[in-house]
Amino acid sequence: MTSIYKLTGTIQHYVWGGNQYIPNLLNINASNPHYAELWLGAHSSSPALIEQDQHTIPLNQFLQQNPTALGQQSKKKFGNRLPYLLKILDVKQPLSIQLHPTKQQAELGFARENQQNIPLTDSKRTYKDDNHKPEMMIALSDFWLLHGFKPKSQIIESLKTRPSLTALAQQLAQQNLADFYAHIMQADHQQLAQWLQPILEQNQGKTLPLTDPDYWVCYTADSMQLAPQKLDAGLMCFYLFNLVHLKTGEGIYQAAGIPHAYLRGQNIELMAESDNVIRGGLTPKHIDIAELLKVIDYQEITPTIISPAPQAVYTYPTPAKDFALTQICYQQGQQLQRQAINAETLLVMQGKIQLTSGDSSVELTQGQSAFICAESHYQIEGLQEGYLVIAKLPDE
Repeated sequence: MTSIYKLTGTIQHYVWGGNQYIPNLLNINASNPHYAELWLGAHSSSPALIEQDQHTIPLNQFLQQNPTALGQQSKKKFGNRLPYLLKILDVKQPLSIQLHPTKQQAELGFARENQQNIPLTDSKRTYKDDNHKPEMMIALSDFWLLHGFKPKSQIIESLKTRPSLTALAQQLAQQNLADFYAHIMQADHQQLAQWLQPILEQNQGKTLPLTDPDYWVCYTADSMQLAPQKLDAGLMCFYLFNLVHLKTGEGIYQAAGIPHAYLRGQNIELMAESDNVIRGGLTPKHIDIAELLKVIDYQEITPTIISPAPQAVYTYPTPAKDFALTQICYQQGQQLQRQAINAETLLVMQGKIQLTSGDSSVELTQGQSAFICAESHYQIEGLQEGYLVIAKLPDE
C-alpha cells in the first residue's frame, strides 16, 4: 500500500471567520465572506479528502477500508478512528463562551440525546459524538482569548472597580464560584442591562486598551449588534475569566471543563477528534446553560502559556493522550529522515517540500497537506525554506 497521500482539508464558513487568512494560506480566491476554519481530519461531519488512484475519497472512508494505516498503538487505544483533528482558525469576531466535556460526560450525553431521538444535524443538539475534546493551540498572530476562571480575589477586584458591579463583588465575597456563576448565567435581560448598560454607555466613543475587559464587552456587544434590552450573559465572563494575550508562536492547552472563548487572531489548533461544544453565550448557536453548569470546571487558574518552539524540530508539551503537535523548520536543500509509528497528518505552513516514502513522492507547497500511514519511513526535503507542522500521537 502507498504510505503517503495528498490530503485536502474542508473549510467551515462560520460567521465569526475572516475572509483573507485561510484563502491566502491555501492560495485560493475568496468566494465567501467568512473562512473560519480549515479542518484536516476524519470527523464524520466534515472529513478531509484523500487522493487515492487519481480519485478523492473522504479520509474516514479511506480509514474504514485501510484500518492498518492508523497503526497498532492507535487502533489499540482509539479503535478504527483517527484520534485527532488538526485545524487552522481565523478568528475575526469573538467565538462563543464554551467548554468541552470529559470522555465519560460525552458518552453519557451522546447516548442521552440519541435516546431522545434528537437528530445529529439538529441545531439544538449539544453532543455530536461520544468523544472528549481536549485541545491545544499555537498562535499564528497576536491572539486574544478567555481561559478559565481568574483567582476569586482578582474577580472581586475587577468587579469592585466598576460601580454597576460592586454589589456583585460583595456577593462573591460571601459565595462560592459555582453558585455565583450560576446566578450570573441565569440572570434575566433586565438584570443584565443594570450590570452592563452603564459600562457600555460610559465607554462609548472611548479608545480602550485590549487588556481592559471593558474593551471586549463593548467590542463584542457591538459586533453581535446586541440591543440594550437583549444583552448576553456571556458578556459578564470578561470580568470572571482570565484574559490571555498570546504572541505569535506561543500556545495554550484547554482541558475538559475549562471555559474559554477565542476573541481575535489566527491559530493552529489540534484536538481530540470531536465536535462536542457546550456553549454558554455570545453566539446565535444553541446555548445549553443547564449542561454548561453541570460540566464546567470551577477551579481558579493562572494560565500556563506554551513557549514558542526553541529549536528547528520540536514537539510541544501537553498532557494530551490523543494528540501531539510537532513543528519542523527547514532550509532549502535540507533533508530530514522521519518515522511514523502511527498515522500522521502533515501541513506545510510556509515554503515548499518534497515528501518521499519508498516509491511514493509528493511535492507540497504552503497550505498543502499529506496523510502519512503508520509504519512509514519518510523523508522531508526542503525545496524552499519554510516550516510545517505534523499532527500525531504522543511518543510513548
